[in-house]
Amino acid sequence: MALVTRDSALYAELASVLRDRRIPSVSLLPGDRIPAPVAIVLTTPEEAVRITHPRIVAVPPEGDRTGIWAEVESALSARPPGLELVVGIDPGPRPGYAVLEGGVCIAQGNLSAPEETAGLSGHLGRRFPHRSILFRVGSGDRLSRDRILNALVPLQRPIELVDEEGTTPRGQRRPRDAAAARAIGSNRGRPVRTQSRLRITPGEISNLQRLSREHSGGRFTLPRDDAERVLRGDQTLSDAMADAARRYGGPPRPPARDRWHSEPS
Repeated sequence: MALVTRDSALYAELASVLRDRRIPSVSLLPGDRIPAPVAIVLTTPEEAVRITHPRIVAVPPEGDRTGIWAEVESALSARPPGLELVVGIDPGPRPGYAVLEGGVCIAQGNLSAPEETAGLSGHLGRRFPHRSILFRVGSGDRLSRDRILNALVPLQRPIELVDEEGTTPRGQRRPRDAAAARAIGSNRGRPVRTQSRLRITPGEISNLQRLSREHSGGRFTLPRDDAERVLRGDQTLSDAMADAARRYGGPPRPPARDRWHSEPS
């Protein structure tokens, strides 16, 4: 799916619906090269005449969109079954992901937690019911990585663990996630078929407790048991901080969700 337009209002509307429906998509401008795997292009009637693609849907500025989304669903379900989807995952508290089709990235973003990879698998399976889906998970951030693998293994999809060396671009963390996920998805790894026993180190607990002190302005420190639940994925850091704030008094500052990381493996 490609959303190709310079109309900012229409782009915002369609992009929101695509996100809500979990339809993988790429955003382009008229004149950009449209990746070969794109099944359908959404654009405006004025811009449609400047776009070359076998299946273009021109979205009018006003009116009922029901027929448009029915056509989109029909086009996606009719994709040829032979081309494998590869999902690269960059481990972290909010893992970066990239969906590759024939080596071309058709969707990318961040998940809210490592366990959300299972939800991503389910959405892709429903969207592409006749396609093979391979997950390639980066080897970094050991604890998040193992939580991701433990979420994926029961789904019985093929999984590979990819050496992350050389896959993470330089720069700040957030812009790197999707780029790292694309690189991970493009590299072969070793098959993974069994779940791992989560091993939480004292250093990881101490680091999360330190962050809790920072976010509470020094008013409290998360107890070890609470920190361990967060690191295991049994509770979000936001919820743990809110619970602790009620116990110790005073609302904490919102935690930076992607600042805690496990120790290198």
